[in-house]
Amino acid sequence: MKSGKQKIFVITTGGTIEKIYDEESGTLANRGSVLQQMLGRLRLPGTTVQSYDLLCKDSLEMTDKDRQMILFAVENLLEHRLPILILHGTDTMEHTAQYLYENLPQVSIPVILTGAMKPFGFENSDALQNFTEALFACKMVQPGIFISMHGQVHELPGVFKNREKGTFDKK
Repeated sequence: MKSGKQKIFVITTGGTIEKIYDEESGTLANRGSVLQQMLGRLRLPGTTVQSYDLLCKDSLEMTDKDRQMILFAVENLLEHRLPILILHGTDTMEHTAQYLYENLPQVSIPVILTGAMKPFGFENSDALQNFTEALFACKMVQPGIFISMHGQVHELPGVFKNREKGTFDKK
């Protein structure tokens, strides 16, 4: 029985978008995904999200082995021919996106990376906005590798973090 909903796979890897304030240590840390909390704030009657919590890391700590794990997860989901959204830290998002672009030359679905400059639980966070826009982009863009942030969707290659503007741009 078809429900008429579009399914989107979401892979969580950590990053600022998923950081939580630890009152005991007074620090921000990746302690688990906040994806279900974000989904609980949205009304998505036409969308089903299936999530995979892959990593729980600040992107500055990501290694090539971590990028290989992300690639492997994406490759395993490709057979379903459904969009994939990756929650990722912004500091090295462009590197992971480029790695996927180089290793998935004939990608047949949209693969979109997004993150946040401020954690989800903080006032004036861009996390929910970026996540919502990336979900929408999953339904609208052609197959390829993209970074979606702050009302913009940039297709790889040539996407970089513009630290002056605090967002992503295209070269």
